[in-house]
Amino acid sequence: MEKLNQKPNFEFVAMMAALMSIVALAIDAILPAISNIGEAIKSTDSRDHQLLVTMIFMGLGVGQLFFGPISDSFGRKPVVYMGFTIFLIASVICLYAPNLEIMVLGRILQGIGLSAPRTISISIIRDTYEGDYMAKIMSFVTAFFILVPVVAPAVGKLILDAAGWQAIFYVQMFFVLVVGAWFWGRQKETLHPEYKIPFTGHVFIDGVKEFVKYKETVAFTLTSGLVTGAFLVYLSSAQHIFEDQYALKEVFPYIFAGLAVSIGLSTFLNGTLVMRFGMRRLSLMATILFCAVALTYSILFLNSPNPSIYVLVGFLSIQFFCLGFMWGNFRSIAMEPIGHIAGIGAAINGFVSTLLSIPIATFIGEFVKDTVWPLFAGLAICGLCALAIFLLVNRPKRRRVVTT
Repeated sequence: MEKLNQKPNFEFVAMMAALMSIVALAIDAILPAISNIGEAIKSTDSRDHQLLVTMIFMGLGVGQLFFGPISDSFGRKPVVYMGFTIFLIASVICLYAPNLEIMVLGRILQGIGLSAPRTISISIIRDTYEGDYMAKIMSFVTAFFILVPVVAPAVGKLILDAAGWQAIFYVQMFFVLVVGAWFWGRQKETLHPEYKIPFTGHVFIDGVKEFVKYKETVAFTLTSGLVTGAFLVYLSSAQHIFEDQYALKEVFPYIFAGLAVSIGLSTFLNGTLVMRFGMRRLSLMATILFCAVALTYSILFLNSPNPSIYVLVGFLSIQFFCLGFMWGNFRSIAMEPIGHIAGIGAAINGFVSTLLSIPIATFIGEFVKDTVWPLFAGLAICGLCALAIFLLVNRPKRRRVVTT
């Protein structure tokens, strides 16, 4: 472990953010092009187009179960290279997909490939830091990572207008090659030989048994899944909401970018405040506010048409500001007790939270047809469930009174 008072290396933070940001690039850059891709693969239902977003998350979840245990046995770096290779092959499949089914297959494989750098970056951080300091590093990494969703839709729109939707996939492939070369040349292996776990058929089973021993790890894995599922509804339906419901096709990338800034700002603030207030207190306060805002919208606009775009963006901005204090801290709390199985631990954490989020997003997304109200109702329900788990696992212990 690094010394807890040692300042993070800027290049390390930027590199970990780059590894994670490829996921955001693969998701957000194609949002302005979803309708164009639908025309190319002869798919006209906008709800089917949500699969191009949600199914990449399925790949992310499944892939982590494979790459996490392998990284604990063979090291972090080889697994990242393996994931990049799968992503490049999957991108070619997407480029030449003749229909929705093949395109969805390509997106799932893209997710599987990207699960390697996403999972391993968290394992590398856990190999290097611990406790609230790990939460601080995670916040800074996430703040850098958020820059990609800020610019990705606008960049995707520029590429779409200039060279067509296929060029977006070529740009993603180029970015992967650049990050891969940087990672190969500058990042050292963080899993020391004495900590490697021999790869056997029992690695995953033993990892699960160890994982479920820790109450907080299980609880905050579930809360991550609930909150991610609610957010995934927004992510998969954002194009439909802003382009179809609000008829704002041209400015959609900029609205999306502005909302991403809200998450980035709170994530950065979390990195500066977490050492003072602690990750549990900050994430609890954010979760309470998250629930309150979603409930307020759900009550105010029940059985009503969509409010003005300014009102919608205002509510979403507050919701996403809360997320910046929740995501990184939830994952850091979950990972804190399981540093001795960081690879398989990060994999199980990511798999369970993703597995939980996809059906939530798919179910709620079916109701986001004519208004945005179902999105906020979903945010409220998921937030309240996450808050209940949070309070249950962190309730104060009663002192036993001994009478004589």
